[in-house]
Amino acid sequence: MAIYKDYGFTHNQAAHTFQYLLKPVISLLGNDKNRSILDLGCGNGYLVSYLLKEGFNAYGTDASEKGIAIARQQHPDRFFLQDLSTGKLPVELQMIAFDTIVSTEVIEHLYDPEGFIDFCRDQLNTGGELIITTPYHGYLKNLGLSLFNKWDAHLDPIWYGGHIKLWSKSTLSKLLEKKGFEVVNFKGCGRIPYFWKSMIIKAKLR
Repeated sequence: MAIYKDYGFTHNQAAHTFQYLLKPVISLLGNDKNRSILDLGCGNGYLVSYLLKEGFNAYGTDASEKGIAIARQQHPDRFFLQDLSTGKLPVELQMIAFDTIVSTEVIEHLYDPEGFIDFCRDQLNTGGELIITTPYHGYLKNLGLSLFNKWDAHLDPIWYGGHIKLWSKSTLSKLLEKKGFEVVNFKGCGRIPYFWKSMIIKAKLR
């Protein structure tokens, strides 16, 4: 039986992925349009805290008790524990009309990505926006991993709670479109084009 294992956050600083994700994610947001933001899988709360500092109205949820405890040290009213398998937001957030959901480096860890996108859709207003980041996979990167025999290190099946879904622009776009979203933006992040570390897809709810 799979049992959730807390990620084990120890500080409120940015994860290494934000070295190449933060600026492009922020570039897809605007205070005039994205007035109520939910960060699903917020970890230690770094992104939400950054958004609040920049004048955005943002909240975060995560399954990690340690991560939420760290996040609440700065903003106790903005972070909440959440088990996505329940299909519901924490009670404190259920009355908020969210126009934007951000989820960074989460969907690759999920057994049920379709259920996750359904959940995101159900929390958004009509015309709401969903911004997802996840490790990038595509022909050239996959070929490079094969040529240099890096798949074992890349996948690392021994990593408990590691990546179990590998997404390309095509496959993630297909899932989003199936669930009623229109993909409106794509950005590759980290490294040279087509060998990107991660990708960002922004989609709008039809």
